[in-house]
Amino acid sequence: MTLEPHNQNKTIERAGLALRQGKLVVFPTETVYGIGAASNNPNAVAKLYEVKKRPQFNPLIVHCANKEMAFKLVKVTKTAKQLGDIFWPGPLSLVLTCLDNSPICSLARAGLDSVALRVPSDPICKKLLEIAGMPIVAPSANPSGKLSPTKVNHLDKALISHCTEVIDAGTCSAGIESTIIDARNEAPVILRTGPITNLDIKTQANMNCLYSKSTQGNKPIAPGQLKSHYAPFAKVRINATNKKKGEIFIGFNTPNADLHLTESGDLIEAAAKLFDMLHVADKLNPVSIAVAPIPNIGLKILIFIELRKICILVTSRYSNPFFENSSHTFSGIINLMKF
Repeated sequence: MTLEPHNQNKTIERAGLALRQGKLVVFPTETVYGIGAASNNPNAVAKLYEVKKRPQFNPLIVHCANKEMAFKLVKVTKTAKQLGDIFWPGPLSLVLTCLDNSPICSLARAGLDSVALRVPSDPICKKLLEIAGMPIVAPSANPSGKLSPTKVNHLDKALISHCTEVIDAGTCSAGIESTIIDARNEAPVILRTGPITNLDIKTQANMNCLYSKSTQGNKPIAPGQLKSHYAPFAKVRINATNKKKGEIFIGFNTPNADLHLTESGDLIEAAAKLFDMLHVADKLNPVSIAVAPIPNIGLKILIFIELRKICILVTSRYSNPFFENSSHTFSGIINLMKF
């Protein structure tokens, strides 16, 4: 395993070669750090699942260097073409039906006839994908169920010990996983919220999105559909208006907070720093982590849903739920998102 600054091209070249050889590599994207494997190599993909301790029924996102590479793998719908033209490269993944001769191995697709595709905008990631010369599967570089890494120092040491290369490119700009849309039909369906919001799609693509609830059981068609994921070890309180004994308080433009998503009220900054602040707080071994209310709309909903998923998973580890002022149901959140 090698850890080097992002401006050293030799690291990227070695990483591209390692991917072609069926090895695992950690690299940056604009969303979070990913752990990559060649999408056409079932042995490499199997190792990735094993290293992440990820259930094999949970399919992976395939990362492509450009739109042309991506659309050669699938049946391209009018909806997908329009969304790809507008939002690629960028933090948007599209679920489409695979072509019969698609090189994406069945394991990467969890045996489905569909696959989620993305064209990242991060320049380091783009260069790596070009050098690899093939589509790369790359879930977040964290053990399944743990917080996603937005910096190299968030990476799990046991996980990266299985990787041939680690490319350090500093902090990920978006800081939250990509939006995932089922684009197989005329009406796009949001499967996972992310940096590209319903409002973005409505205003830029003139499309009205439907919403898919979290998957119950073991049949997701894309990552992020399981009911809970991306959780710290500590309990989490959301919509907290005060700090309790033994807590770390994460504020949103909040005086006297221990940590800050933003000190200026910037929702984009808050979304980008969400996982980072949870990482920092968790390392302090608090009794619990309290997160202040997030005002306004738009990205507020994205941040709130991420926090709800975190709370759901954390709650499953403890006998007592640990919510405060958090009566929003999933369907209620979805209604809030339809603005």
